[in-house]
Amino acid sequence: MNASPTTPSITEDAQKQPMKQKCEHHAECMKVIQAILDDEATEAEKDHFRENMDKCLPCIESYRLEKCIKESLNFKIEKKPCPESILKTIISKINS
Repeated sequence: MNASPTTPSITEDAQKQPMKQKCEHHAECMKVIQAILDDEATEAEKDHFRENMDKCLPCIESYRLEKCIKESLNFKIEKKPCPESILKTIISKINS
């Protein structure tokens, strides 16, 4: 797996260490995973997750699964622009 500034990856040293089989704060990790995949995570959150991910098997598996789901959905979804008339109606209702 190649590392990039936005994608966490497992370091070679981490691959040699025994990994946690249970995440004590999985709900919080899932929030950070979603933020990372949505490009809404801060650099500090990404760095913290990279450090944790190197030690925690459930976080690695969750990240990979969520990333795969998001990529699959993006591939399958046909993106269509919103019709101008609907956009104007929505904007006028927001402004009124």
